[in-house]
Amino acid sequence: MNALHWIAGAWVGRPSADSIDPASGEAIGRFADGGAREADDAIAAARHVFDRTTWAQGARLRQDVLLAWAAALDAERESLAALLTRENGKAIAQARAEISGAISETRYYAGLARHIAGHVLEPEPGTFSTMLREAAGVAAIIVPWNAPAVLLVRSLAPALAAGCTAVVKPAAQTTLLTAAMMRCFEQTALPAGAVNLVNETGYSASERLVQSHDVDVISFTGSTATGKKIMSAAADSMKKLSLELGGKSCCVVFEDSDIAAVAPRLARAAAIISGQQCTAARRVLVHASRAAEMREHLTHALASLTVGRGIDAGTDIGALIDRASRDAIDATIAKACDAADRVLLRGERSGNAFLSPTLVEHGDPKAFFCQEEIFGPFVTLETFETESEALAKANDTTFGLSASVWTHDGARAWRVARALRNGTVWINDHNKLFAEAETGGYRQSGLGRLHGYDALTDFTEIKHVCLPAGITDGVTRLG
Repeated sequence: MNALHWIAGAWVGRPSADSIDPASGEAIGRFADGGAREADDAIAAARHVFDRTTWAQGARLRQDVLLAWAAALDAERESLAALLTRENGKAIAQARAEISGAISETRYYAGLARHIAGHVLEPEPGTFSTMLREAAGVAAIIVPWNAPAVLLVRSLAPALAAGCTAVVKPAAQTTLLTAAMMRCFEQTALPAGAVNLVNETGYSASERLVQSHDVDVISFTGSTATGKKIMSAAADSMKKLSLELGGKSCCVVFEDSDIAAVAPRLARAAAIISGQQCTAARRVLVHASRAAEMREHLTHALASLTVGRGIDAGTDIGALIDRASRDAIDATIAKACDAADRVLLRGERSGNAFLSPTLVEHGDPKAFFCQEEIFGPFVTLETFETESEALAKANDTTFGLSASVWTHDGARAWRVARALRNGTVWINDHNKLFAEAETGGYRQSGLGRLHGYDALTDFTEIKHVCLPAGITDGVTRLG
């Protein structure tokens, strides 16, 4: 299986880089390795369609394209899920759910494509102010490897619905999956060049996309450190930025919770995509009166998760994205274990890129492993005595992407959810995401929102058109 660049409606380039199955370490295909030249060609193609065609004004065409793309993806859903698992390593059940979510979200934005609404005011007699929400222009979409299908769609679908054209730059680790999804556009009426794909193993294409004055929007999902570099590099062109960055999700478990029932759900929330998800449960804060139960049940729940090849139906935790990442994460976890008050469960390495979960208990929320995003199956357990202490500890972070509250007290659940400084707060659940519900972070977890209607804001501009029409004869102006 090979993946080329897709520029101006043509597949170009020569396969030269391997895509590796992280479970086995074996190559499963090759892809073309591009750079700044390919990025320039893709930008030019996207710019031409935006500037020289009626794509941005053709809401019905854009809806038809998105619906046809969703249908084409649906027809290939099982092969796409299998490819996602082989290239990313995640459990096949999670891959199938991701592909289903991507199809659903594409259909959601197809529905919104014909309702990019503005509004009209008469701020003074005879003067009409019309606010139009217009497509921002060319959007560059930089897609991560951890959820490459749904994270592609949650940027590309609203961008296209809004009337933007796009250049997609996938992660090198999941290029084959992205190319397979792009091929599904060939069964639609998408104009050649409205969407383009540039692959690379390095960073020169990404840098050109971020720096180019012909790119109007950057939509990036990834680390906070990289997000800061993008903000700096994009400053000269003052382009719009949509950034979903790191997280350190905290789960606050109150004393009235059923610990035996909650612990397995927290374990699965921590181990999703082998812990390689920005909203994964990473810190568990439990009331001190229930700490002993949480230690026992959470340790058992994490230890009971099955580590294995993602393609096997019984797997809970697949391989991490590659051996180098696994080894780096394991080294960081080893340092955390050395510094933690108590190691309740120590994960083990196996195979090419497998790592089982680790759980540590610690009293100081300022410890590096309580503050930094460790992108793997690693969880900290902390305790609190009062609601105010729980909030102080949970909010003691530079991140603000997501959190969860576990209690049967409805008033307390809402009170705590409002006090948590996070873009998403779940009550008695974790990692429940919808196409219809906006996601994004406070503080260093990013800028803007994806999913939901407000995702259109990241890809549109507001234009005020003012018409002083005057008033009819015989009408007396007051004031």
